[in-house]
Amino acid sequence: MFCHEEGYQTPKLDTRAAIFQDNKILLVKENNGTWSLPGGWVDVNLSVKENVIKEVKEEAGLDVHADRIIAAQDREKHNLPIYAYKVCKIFILCTVIGGSFQKNIETIESRYFGLEELPQLATEKNTKEQIAMCFEAYHSDYWETVFD
Repeated sequence: MFCHEEGYQTPKLDTRAAIFQDNKILLVKENNGTWSLPGGWVDVNLSVKENVIKEVKEEAGLDVHADRIIAAQDREKHNLPIYAYKVCKIFILCTVIGGSFQKNIETIESRYFGLEELPQLATEKNTKEQIAMCFEAYHSDYWETVFD
């Protein structure tokens, strides 16, 4: 799989946006029926901040401001299945500044959920524990970035 790689084999980056309204978090419904925080692979020509803003626009139709990093996690310590390559997941607290949801090729719906009313999650992308961490960060005035 990595035989044509030159240099060091480094992790891929995945950004996930935590967007809140009325103490509920925004999730998008994917074509397979599972729900996730808006986000995706970081494009090589974008920063983490630029990427999360782009992904939210593509998947949720919203314009956001990226406020702060909640966590940088080693994916295989938190999500299954384990991939052959390493992934660093970066969760970012965002604020909506405009836009509205439009059905697209990746997502068919968006909705806000309370922590105790979460739908079937795309656990390879985000778990209930990761979403709970986002709620904690949202409610904290002095959140310190979690990393592992």
